[in-house]
Amino acid sequence: MSGEQELGITESKEHSPGEWYAEVVRKAGLADYAPMGGFIVTRPRGYALWERLQDHLDGWFKETGVDNAYFPLFIPESYLEREKDIVEGFDPEVAWVTHGGHDELEERLAVRPTSESIIAPFMAEWVRSYRDLPLRLNQWCSVVRWEATETKPFFRTKEFLWQEGHTAHATSEDAWEETMTRLGQYERLYEEVMAIPGMTGRKPEHDKFPGAHTTTTIEALMPDGKSVQAGTSHHLGTSFAEAFDITYTDEDEDERIAHTTSWGLSWRALGALIMTHSDDQGLVIPPALAPTQVVVVPIWQADTEDEVKEYAAGLAADLDEQFRVELDDRDERNPGFKFNEHELNGIPLRIEIGPNEVEDGEATLVHRPDGESEVADADSIVESVEEALETVYAKLYAAAEENLEENIREAHGRGEILGTIGQHGGYVKTGWCGDEECETAIKDEIAAEIVMLPLDEDEEPVHDTCGICEEEAVETAYFAKSY
Repeated sequence: MSGEQELGITESKEHSPGEWYAEVVRKAGLADYAPMGGFIVTRPRGYALWERLQDHLDGWFKETGVDNAYFPLFIPESYLEREKDIVEGFDPEVAWVTHGGHDELEERLAVRPTSESIIAPFMAEWVRSYRDLPLRLNQWCSVVRWEATETKPFFRTKEFLWQEGHTAHATSEDAWEETMTRLGQYERLYEEVMAIPGMTGRKPEHDKFPGAHTTTTIEALMPDGKSVQAGTSHHLGTSFAEAFDITYTDEDEDERIAHTTSWGLSWRALGALIMTHSDDQGLVIPPALAPTQVVVVPIWQADTEDEVKEYAAGLAADLDEQFRVELDDRDERNPGFKFNEHELNGIPLRIEIGPNEVEDGEATLVHRPDGESEVADADSIVESVEEALETVYAKLYAAAEENLEENIREAHGRGEILGTIGQHGGYVKTGWCGDEECETAIKDEIAAEIVMLPLDEDEEPVHDTCGICEEEAVETAYFAKSY
């Protein structure tokens, strides 16, 4: 196989999205499969995306009073069992350590599937009075959930990177405000940084985080019609505080139970990013996340090499203070190969410099999403590149927004719901009576489930009756297939 063939994407996003996705991840240098089934190796370019995403989110957390910490990877079984809902909710997914070296451990250690049961006991120690509240902690780490069988890099792996925030508050109202603050930050990340519109809502009772009072979610619709649970923020109420004795004395010296939250976003966000924007030429990355935002490619012949390279280098230097810039002046690769390589790697903006640009004091700017080109004056190149990157973001967001808006449909009646999801995918909203069995009737038939309910529990349902059983509807349910 030649270099050019190996470089290009051979699968179709439209016709074989699974194979296409795996090829983009591999050929764009984001990840490789590990020797153990269900695990991946994250390559430098893929990890750079995670780092940039992390930088945005971590900055917003700290601006709103969150402190980073780190807790052990292993959780004693007795700690996990103190919150019975956690144990029941994660039991099939927990990986256990039974030996240290050759010695059997006195107590099994769980490889953390989530950290409430190891963090909550320390929150109980650190909170004494109302003056210690709110307590806001976050950790960036990995977790292990053993249920994954079919690996899809970033979307579904046995080990994945994420952040998990854990907070304690004096009142339920304060905890709810915290829950919504974090959900809002996840929505901001998707919309402002990743150029993906999200839908915010809450999970039905049977799909809440184990032990939670309310689980809120942001859902993102992929081009193949499936929904991604893009981030969750949980109002835990007092269940964890009661289990782990997180109490405080109020201003009257009375002992009160704290109200806690937890919230997390994983590298599934990277899967959503790749799936949403990328195309049959390779990876597409919004400017805010791109490790390299601009690549300058000089195009020369023997008699123009020196002046073209010098001009291109000067232009790259002018841009370097404000943007992440690469100057690609490799001799061993022709311009066509370079263009294909940079498109495959998802660099948002390419600047082409040939003898004509040098003579006219200009630069040709090519947008990654659609190949649209524009000519800019070298004297105003910084402003032109800034505008071009804003345009690239706007194009990506508009395409994702159009996909979302065109794929929210109403349906009523079991046959209509099944037919709509089966034919179109996307979200189908219908009235729901609140009975899990009505979801199961759809789920068993077509592997679609209720991914979201409106945040406002008092919102009038879209239909008066349940779309499945025809009993009185208590709220609107959004059904979709999901990753």
